[in-house]
Amino acid sequence: MLTHHLTPGPTPTAPTLVLAPSLGTTLALWNPQLSALAAHFNILRWDLPGHGNSPAWLPPSPRPTLETLATLLLDLLEELRTDTFSYAGISLGGAVGTWLAAHHPDRVESLALLCTSADFGPPEPWLARADTVRTKGIGEVVDSAPSRWFTPAFDAPEHLLADHHRVDPGSYAACCEILAGLDLRPELARITAPTLVIAGRDDVATPPSHARELADGIRDAQLLELPRAGHLANVEQPNHVTEALLGHLTNTRTGPPLRRTGEATRRAVLGNAHVDRARTRTTPFTARFQDFITRYAWGEIWGDGTLDRRTRSVITLTALVAGGHKDELALHVQGALRNGLSPDEIGEVLLQCAVYCSVPAANSAFAVAERAITEYAADADQKDS
Repeated sequence: MLTHHLTPGPTPTAPTLVLAPSLGTTLALWNPQLSALAAHFNILRWDLPGHGNSPAWLPPSPRPTLETLATLLLDLLEELRTDTFSYAGISLGGAVGTWLAAHHPDRVESLALLCTSADFGPPEPWLARADTVRTKGIGEVVDSAPSRWFTPAFDAPEHLLADHHRVDPGSYAACCEILAGLDLRPELARITAPTLVIAGRDDVATPPSHARELADGIRDAQLLELPRAGHLANVEQPNHVTEALLGHLTNTRTGPPLRRTGEATRRAVLGNAHVDRARTRTTPFTARFQDFITRYAWGEIWGDGTLDRRTRSVITLTALVAGGHKDELALHVQGALRNGLSPDEIGEVLLQCAVYCSVPAANSAFAVAERAITEYAADADQKDS
């Protein structure tokens, strides 16, 4: 189980942004960017196993992989009933985001990879570090952390080193072993989320060449190289990183084009209250269906401009009457009113249904429609009063 920290965003329905840390750090690593990002997103920060307040990993059998780590995060997101999200990760945290975007492209709306890699180099140094920490303790790697994390002229913040001292050695070693066996290069082409790759030009842990390999492998990825920045570029160059993240994540925060179009159209036709209720009731079991209807029904079909929305409402009402779908009919009667049909025009549609569907079907439809029209008018009066 991962410990999380959820920072309220601007509204209860604001999109979620997951912020992931690097090896040896905690969720406090993102403090320089937190307030700016929280103005646009609900922020989910999390600690790696054995880091911060997350429980330590027991001796793993079999040895954990990047998928093991990503699954812990997915379990947390499901507990929070978070279907889709944007993601920004540093180093090992960035690798988790890369795996998620490749294996769950329907869930990752936008991706930012900071000072990370698809391949962290030969396994031997990582395995040697894991062995050192297990036998001699975490202090053996804490003292050398500043030289790995920052440029020589930068003073490492004391709180980051203090957090590093508290990391569970076995969990740290297990993370090193994950990095030793990691190779995401064959999977980069599967990523469809809009992606920003950020590199520190003076990063000795994941040099800029690693960032270029990510950007070249991910379709249409953008690459930003920051001067005078080491491995924890968001700490050493906080303003530049914050500006870049805001520019990227806020431009893509509602996801790929079909999802953006679908969300907007669904809200315009069915109303914000209904869509918000649907999101609140979404469970891990129904999440993919909600994403499907947003992208396909509302993005691709309703979002197409060949037919106007009035015409689509007429077609939808007819189909719902023919199918006997009374609950959906009430919803779309109010949608038809939003799309500009008058009650008299809706009545004409139902009369047409009496001829071509059946009189009993139209009889039931008139009763449903009359209640829906009355409720819609009452809601409108209440808003005006």
